[in-house]
Amino acid sequence: MGLDLDLLKRLCETPGIPGREEQVAAVARQALEPLADDVHADALGNVIARKRGRGGPRVMLAAHLDEIGFIVRHIDDRGFLRLQPVGGFDTRVLPAQRVRVWTRDGQGLAGALQLATKPIHLLKPEELKAPKLEELYVDVGLPPDEVRARVEVGDMVTLDRPLELTGPRVISKALDDRVGVFVMIEALRALGTHQAEVVAVATTQEEVGLRGAQTSAFGVEPDIGIAIDITIAGDVPGIDPHEQVTRLGEGVAIKVFDTSHIPNYRLVRHLREVAEQHGIRYQLEVLPRGGTDAGAMQRVRAGVPAVTVSIPTRHVHTVNEMADLSDIEAAVQLLARYLEVAHTGDYRPQHW
Repeated sequence: MGLDLDLLKRLCETPGIPGREEQVAAVARQALEPLADDVHADALGNVIARKRGRGGPRVMLAAHLDEIGFIVRHIDDRGFLRLQPVGGFDTRVLPAQRVRVWTRDGQGLAGALQLATKPIHLLKPEELKAPKLEELYVDVGLPPDEVRARVEVGDMVTLDRPLELTGPRVISKALDDRVGVFVMIEALRALGTHQAEVVAVATTQEEVGLRGAQTSAFGVEPDIGIAIDITIAGDVPGIDPHEQVTRLGEGVAIKVFDTSHIPNYRLVRHLREVAEQHGIRYQLEVLPRGGTDAGAMQRVRAGVPAVTVSIPTRHVHTVNEMADLSDIEAAVQLLARYLEVAHTGDYRPQHW
């Protein structure tokens, strides 16, 4: 099966921070509609696609639409913008990045994200220090009057970088979690005969507390919950082997632990069995800090057996997130093959 990389590019490059996912939601909805029996959006903007089954369990897939970004919180007298982060950033990777300021007329103003400090040529050695987020501002290069006429407090600001194909890998902003949305869509495309009812949800506001997954799961009432998200590929300088979590090119990751949920161990075992039966490369993932939409699905109503299928990704929460095409393909195949046999699983605790 060939991956639709044009779709992945559209998903990654379309703006959508938490609470402002409408543009990327439209891309996801257009891709999901030919693959599902019903597609609708709920009050939080989650895109919910249902694919009927034949009496099997209801499996909810969840992959989040939102990317980390900012909103404008202040416009000063000189037309420079100060920002409120929406999602978690490492400030060290932000100075001198390009951004887009999305105004009410739909225009994306190009801007430079800069530190409110002297140029390095004018700094004394003792004045050099780690940047703080409140020191950053955006320069859109326009006269102050034009900035105030076009930009409002609350306007969305996103990092500005296209998706590039580099050999067997892709590099882009917002692979977290547009690649998860992409895998979910491609898995529905690859799905064969199945008894389970599949509800694929492109969720909102994951980066600020799994909010879309919480509300959509309450409405969907799944029997099984599977989040699709990225995870740390720590196969880079500066990370010891025991801290790497996963490695690029070694297969899809099946989560064993993170701080949002402890996956159902029998569901983990079933996914491993499916992978081994079909020759799908996989890794087991223990993530010491971080979480996914599975944390919300697991807690909904009276509780749901839940797990996360992850795409190993380098340089997470930067504009240079990198994933291997073979790992993306492995994630697609694992989900599709699992959904075909989901009705055979028993995920009740063994003491029942």
